[in-house]
Amino acid sequence: MKKGFLFSGGMVLFLMFPLWHGFAQNQLDALAEYRDRKYESAVTICKSELRVNPNNLESHVVLCWSLISLGRYEEALNYARQGRNLSRYDPRIIEILGEISYYQGSNRDALEYFQEYVNLAPEGGRIDMVYYFIGEIFIRMGRFRHADIALSTAVHYMPGNAAWWTRLAYARENAGRENARELQEAIRAYERALLLNAQYSDARRGLERTRQALAAITIR
Repeated sequence: MKKGFLFSGGMVLFLMFPLWHGFAQNQLDALAEYRDRKYESAVTICKSELRVNPNNLESHVVLCWSLISLGRYEEALNYARQGRNLSRYDPRIIEILGEISYYQGSNRDALEYFQEYVNLAPEGGRIDMVYYFIGEIFIRMGRFRHADIALSTAVHYMPGNAAWWTRLAYARENAGRENARELQEAIRAYERALLLNAQYSDARRGLERTRQALAAITIR
């Protein structure tokens, strides 16, 4: 009888293995689909996973990332709130809430979420994006020196991003309209952007504009 019991249990485990394996594979597929920018496919997989297990935090995270990439912010917000109910201090969910707030124009809410992310995960996997978003929010608010600090941190983490160097240069340009040193710093940031991407039109226009502003101050 004992041998039969073990055999029966083994059969149960054997029969369950394909189901467990398929579920785990779906989780991996959802993340892979997201990374391949197949966002609709990732959404479908994650929703399927959540029907099986509504408490699957990983599915909430990948689903929210995918929905944000599709611009479906209200839907992402619903799942992000569910995710936060599952794990109040998960930094990924907090960063997601910050992104949603940013894209919906809720600057102060976004700042609070992003600052909470920095406190919880100062070396987190999306720390570069968080500092970039903080910089963009400060630009929206006209707080260009604060934007300079945040965007300087963003390019520290991702030095090869021409677009971010251009936004850093723009923040410095606007912070230093009457300050030769700050304009020179802006010029250097625009030049760095063009070293990374010589065809980047925003950087070329910004560089020309800032050189003219610096020349005007020098002439005075």
